[in-house]
Amino acid sequence: MDGFHVTIRTSASPPLSGTYGRVWISLIGTLCESPPVRVEQFLLPGSAYTVVIKPKEEVGIVVLLRLRLEAQPGFPDLDWHCHDVQVRRSSEDPEVEVFPCHKWIRTADGYIELRNEKACLKKKETLDILINHRERDLQHKQQFMRWGTFVEGGPHCVDMTSVTALGPNLSYIRQRPVYNVHYIKSLIERRTSWSSLQELETFFLFNGRENTVAKYVQAHWQEDAFFGYQCLNGCNPLCIRQIHNLPPNLSVTSEMVRPFLPEDSSLGQEMERGHVYLLDYEVLDQLPANTVNDKQTYLAAPLCLLHYSRQGELKPIAIQLQQAPGPQNPVFLPSDAAPDWLLAKMWVRNSDFQVHQLLTHFLRTHLLGEVCCTATLRQLPEIHPLHQLLMPHIRSTLQINIQARVTLLATKGVFDKSIACGLEAIPLLLARGTQRLRYSSMCVPDDVRVRGLDALPICYYAQDALRVWDALHRFVAGWIRLYYCNDEDVQHDCELQNWIGEIFTEGFLGLSHIGAPHSFQTAVEMCKFVTMVIFSCSALHAAVNFSQLDYNIWIPNSPAAMSRPPSQTKGSVSEEDVFSFLPEVNSSCHVLSVLSLLSQPAIDFVPLCHYNEWYFSSGAIVKLVEEVRRELKMLAKDIADRNSQLELPYPYLSPDCIENSVTI
Repeated sequence: MDGFHVTIRTSASPPLSGTYGRVWISLIGTLCESPPVRVEQFLLPGSAYTVVIKPKEEVGIVVLLRLRLEAQPGFPDLDWHCHDVQVRRSSEDPEVEVFPCHKWIRTADGYIELRNEKACLKKKETLDILINHRERDLQHKQQFMRWGTFVEGGPHCVDMTSVTALGPNLSYIRQRPVYNVHYIKSLIERRTSWSSLQELETFFLFNGRENTVAKYVQAHWQEDAFFGYQCLNGCNPLCIRQIHNLPPNLSVTSEMVRPFLPEDSSLGQEMERGHVYLLDYEVLDQLPANTVNDKQTYLAAPLCLLHYSRQGELKPIAIQLQQAPGPQNPVFLPSDAAPDWLLAKMWVRNSDFQVHQLLTHFLRTHLLGEVCCTATLRQLPEIHPLHQLLMPHIRSTLQINIQARVTLLATKGVFDKSIACGLEAIPLLLARGTQRLRYSSMCVPDDVRVRGLDALPICYYAQDALRVWDALHRFVAGWIRLYYCNDEDVQHDCELQNWIGEIFTEGFLGLSHIGAPHSFQTAVEMCKFVTMVIFSCSALHAAVNFSQLDYNIWIPNSPAAMSRPPSQTKGSVSEEDVFSFLPEVNSSCHVLSVLSLLSQPAIDFVPLCHYNEWYFSSGAIVKLVEEVRRELKMLAKDIADRNSQLELPYPYLSPDCIENSVTI
C-alpha cells in the first residue's frame, strides 16, 4: 500500500482561523496507533493539505485521529480553527472517512482526539477503544467544567469567574447593532429627581420617539386596560394567573369591587366563570430594599386583582400593596382618587420589574440554560445526539452569565447602583424564586392551562407560545426517534440518565416539590424536558428580553426603584407627588442604557431552528430541520397577519424574531 492519505482542512471562517503553528498527527486504529507525523505546511485559512502516513504496522480500521498543535519558534503562538480531517487508505481509495473538528485548537491543549462523524449512543458502540474515548472525553470535561455557587439556595453555576477561562470554543464575539444612547448617557451623571412630567416627556422625545411600541406605552400607560394588557403580553407574561377563590390575605370584599363588575354578577360568580385573575408578588415580601445615590429605596409585595370584562378587556379592580392585611395596608380601587390609583399601579409595575429581571429573565432563561449547558458538557460526549441537538441553544449561556455575574450583578453594577433589588436582596430573591419553581410552569401547555390563559382571547403570548412549543416538540420528538427505538433505549442510556440526574441535583437542588424529572423512564418524558430547555433558551428568552426597552423607556410605566415608601393611607398623595416616587435621573438612565444593550438582537443572530453546525446538514436530520422551518415560517405569517389587525401587536414570539439561544 502507498500509505494513508490524510487531508487536514483549516476553516475558512471564523476569520483568523489560520496559525503559524505546525500540526502533529497520528492514526489510532483497531490494531495499533501510528507514530506521530509532523505536517510541515503552514495552516492558512481555508486551506487543505494532504500528508501521506505509512505506518510500519497494520493499524486496522482507523477510528480516531490524534492532533497536537506545536508553536513555531520565532512566530506568534496563534490558535488554529480546524474544519476536519479526511482519511483515505490509499490514493486510489474512493472511500473517505471524515473526522469532523469545527473548533479551535491551542498549543496548550496538548493532544486532542477526533472521531468519525456519526452520532451514536454509548450502547451502540462496538469497539472498546471508542467506549474508552467517550469516557476519557467526559473525565477531561468534568475536570475543566466544575460546579460552583453564585447564591446559596439558587441553581448552581459553572465555577468560573472569567470568560477567558472558557477558552475559545465556548466564548464568542457577537456583532452588536449600534444603538444610539447619546441622549441617555448625557444625563447619567445627574443625581437629582425628575423635576416634572414635562421633563420626562422631553427625555422620552429624544430617546423613544422612533419606537412605535414605546410611543404607545407612553400614550396609554395610565389606562387600566393597558395595565391588564401588559400583564398578559408585556415583557413579563409569566406572573398572572386565574383564581377561583380570593387569597386569605387579600382584604377584598365583594361589595368593594361590585362597581367594576357586570351589574348582573358578583365577585363570586365572576370567579366561578374564570373571569378573575391575580398578580401576587409575595416573593418580594420583606426583602431589603437597596440604597441608591445614598438614599433609601423601597419595595412592595403587592396583590393585584384583575377582571376580564364582557368587552374583552382585562382591568385591575383592586390593589393591596403589602402581603399582611391591616389598617395601614389599604386596598386601592379604581374609584379612589386618581393619584392614589395611579400610584398603586406604579407600585405593581415596580414589583413586576424586579421579578421580571431576576426571576423571569435571569433565573428562568439564563440560569436554566447555564445549568443545562454545564451538565451537557460534563455528562454528554460530543458524539451523543442530545449534545448535538442542545448545544446550539445553550452554548452562549456560559459566557453571558459569567459576564453578568462580574458586571451587572456585582458591586457597582446596575443592580447595585440603580435598582431596588440590590446586592443584599438578589441572593434572597433568587433562592426564593428557586423554591417556588415548578416544572409545570416551565412547560407551556401545562403553564397556560394551569394559569387559565389557554382560552383567553387577548393573551397573545399564550397563543403564540403554544404554537412555537408544539413545533419544537414535534422537532425534538423526530430527533429522538432517530436514535432511540423504544423506552428501554432511554432507560439504558447511562449518559442521558447522568445528565438529567445532574440537572436535577445541581439545577433544581434535588427539590422534589418542583416536579422536575431526576431520571427518564420514557421517550415522552425526555422529549418534554428537552423541548422545555430549547423553548426557555430561545422563544421565552426572546419574549422577555427583546421587549424590555419598549415597556421600560417610558420610566413611569416600569420604575426600577421607588424613592418613597408605599402609601399607608388613601388621599395622602397629589398628582404632583406621584412622580416624586420615581428613581432619580442618573439611576433611571443607567438602567435604560443597560436595557438598550440587552434588547438589541445581534446582527449575526441565528433564527430559531436555523443551524450553522455541520451535523444539521446530513442525513435524516435535514428533513427534520426543513419540516420545523416550514412550520415556523407558516406561524410567523399567521402572527404577522394577526398583528396587522391589532392596535398594539405582540411580535416577540414570531419565529423570525426568535434567536436560537440566549444572547445579550
